[in-house]
Amino acid sequence: MLMLSLVRILHNLVVWALARFLNMPETLVHDTGVFVFVQVQTFENRIGRALCPKQLWRQFRSWFH
Repeated sequence: MLMLSLVRILHNLVVWALARFLNMPETLVHDTGVFVFVQVQTFENRIGRALCPKQLWRQFRSWFH
């Protein structure tokens, strides 16, 4: 529980500092971070599925049968 509190405090501090550095509202910095995270996660899931070892192995075997 203590660790979660520390992570939240650190997160808020980083968002606050970045917002001040970029001269932007904190909510915009936070929402932009969430948007970027979701886009990267979606991209990684698509690539991960496409490069799945089992799927690649099946495709490789199908070429020779």
